[in-house]
Amino acid sequence: MIQARASVLIMMTSESFAQSLKGALDTSGCRSTVVTTEPAALSEVDANVPSLILLDRHSASIATFRQRRTLKAVPIVALQAGDIPCSDEDCTSEYGQDVDLVVCNQSVRELVARVRAILRRQEVGIRSNTLQQVGKFRMYIDRHEVLINGQVVNLTPKEFEILRQFLESPSRVFSRQEMLNRVWGEGYALEEHALDVHIHSLRQKIEQNPASPRCLLTVRGVGYKLRG
Repeated sequence: MIQARASVLIMMTSESFAQSLKGALDTSGCRSTVVTTEPAALSEVDANVPSLILLDRHSASIATFRQRRTLKAVPIVALQAGDIPCSDEDCTSEYGQDVDLVVCNQSVRELVARVRAILRRQEVGIRSNTLQQVGKFRMYIDRHEVLINGQVVNLTPKEFEILRQFLESPSRVFSRQEMLNRVWGEGYALEEHALDVHIHSLRQKIEQNPASPRCLLTVRGVGYKLRG
């Protein structure tokens, strides 16, 4: 059985096929979202990291998605619908871009079966890494939930990902640029000040006195670190 909240992002130029696939995936227990362009897909993954991505292999750049740090471990399936065959050379090239599977001309039923198999294997791999705990902080990654001293704290997706980086490397000092690369992906056009805004917002939620933080500390001239 796959994880109950497994989410699948479908990026297909053929909306009719995408909607058929969405219906089959939703019926199988997944929660799927359909977009028809690469910019829309990137915007969606920035807001909500999916469990798996299905991409139209002729309309999306796999490398662009892999540049997002949050997608490094997310399975990506390159899909070709219709009657155009996939050549061995094309498939080899795409596997070199770190795609997990190239699928050509399969029925919706067969494709859903493959997706479910990948999600089952993924779930086995993440079961041992669903909890991060440092001091008073407990983060349940699979549930996207953070508790401080046993109390649930509501974080935005970006706040959650920033805190996750700190919890995975407690006491480590992150430069602003390094944190931007980890959360937004290398090459993403964002000024360092944008991180300061998110840090300020995060402090409002996790510090007893945000004006005088005791957990999320500024290291002058370098960046930030978390003290548990």
